[in-house]
Amino acid sequence: MINKALIVSLLLVSACHAKQDPLFLISDSISGKYGYVNSKNDTIIPLGKYQFCLTDTFKKLAFVSKYNSGIIAINRNEEVLFKPYIFDNGPDYVSEGYLRIIDNNKMGFADTNGVITVKPQFGCAFPFEKGLAKVSNDCQIVKSDPEHSKWESEHWFYINKQGKRVK
Repeated sequence: MINKALIVSLLLVSACHAKQDPLFLISDSISGKYGYVNSKNDTIIPLGKYQFCLTDTFKKLAFVSKYNSGIIAINRNEEVLFKPYIFDNGPDYVSEGYLRIIDNNKMGFADTNGVITVKPQFGCAFPFEKGLAKVSNDCQIVKSDPEHSKWESEHWFYINKQGKRVK
């Protein structure tokens, strides 16, 4: 016979780990303000709290732009998780479940849950490809034309998704 206290405990644990409903981006086309509502259309993040909201479906993290602070990643409690590396005028693209982040001009990686998996420590870093990311600590930015630039380095190496040097 199963103990009633055990059943109650299991139900509480299940409730605590239940999947959180996503929030949905809303905007006012007249004022140009953005915010988020839940599936019941309750306002969770009011219009205008952030300058821009770049994530249309807010599950675990969202990219928003704070006034005079640039783009940041926030969690559902609106805590700042990290600053994404900006690529093509927006947050870095996710590659193999990770995106590049930046702190004090150093690059690292975070996963799509908002967890920093490799702390920012590299001068430059390419996205993960086949489980590895090409990184360097002494990068030079070289303009290839007026609109584009590229990184150059004499000391490239590869890291795995835990940040360990592998090549």
